[in-house]
Amino acid sequence: MSDYKNILVATKDSITTITINRPAAMNALDSATLTELGDVVARLADNKSIRAVIITGAGDKAFVAGADLAAMSTMTAEQGRDFSILGHTVFDAIEDLPQVVIAAVNGYALGGGCELAMACDIRIASETAKFGQPEVTYGIIPGFGGTQRLARLVGKGIAKQYIYTGAMFDAAEAYRIGLVNIVTKPEELIPTAEAMVQKILKKSPLAVSSAKDAINKGFEMTLGQGMYYEAQAFGVCFATDDQKEGMKAFLEKRKPVFKSK
Repeated sequence: MSDYKNILVATKDSITTITINRPAAMNALDSATLTELGDVVARLADNKSIRAVIITGAGDKAFVAGADLAAMSTMTAEQGRDFSILGHTVFDAIEDLPQVVIAAVNGYALGGGCELAMACDIRIASETAKFGQPEVTYGIIPGFGGTQRLARLVGKGIAKQYIYTGAMFDAAEAYRIGLVNIVTKPEELIPTAEAMVQKILKKSPLAVSSAKDAINKGFEMTLGQGMYYEAQAFGVCFATDDQKEGMKAFLEKRKPVFKSK
């Protein structure tokens, strides 16, 4: 991939790690950084050799401390709307990636940082991580999906509490309310994310991707519509080599060897 100014991209085997790299600005998201991130995500979407993505922040203080308030302070209403749409576009693309995406939250995940983490499939947080949607403190609302994804992840009541108060909360509280999946010691954050990826990589690539699609799309449907969508996706699995290998391996009491990408 091309060199970027504000993010680092490293690929090892079938795992790509994206690091938001603006430590002087606590890895805050401005338009340039979002554009770079969007470019990386677009490239990953078409790369069948990559099966998992880890997103983290540079340094040990911040995952992403928010959107860039200095840049936002002079925006007009139209510019603010366009900035929000840019964030939506990039984060929706992350959520829609066929690969599994894990947020390794290594510090402050505030505003746009919390919203970036919520666009990922799974969130693993360091004990030192801090979360929050403080936008009302600055006279605005969450604009990169926070009013929508937080409510879907933790429920409307808890989402309203934290969005209305703008309060910051720690990793233990994030785990309690269901915002994060795992809390680790700081030095164990990336190894824990990598270990989870390795577990996933042993499973059928097609099945994992299909399960992600069914969960994401079904969440926006009625229960009946979601069940119908699941049944169609379930049926398609039986036309794949992965299904044949997976079930044959079970019957032969051996580990499956999946060849799909």
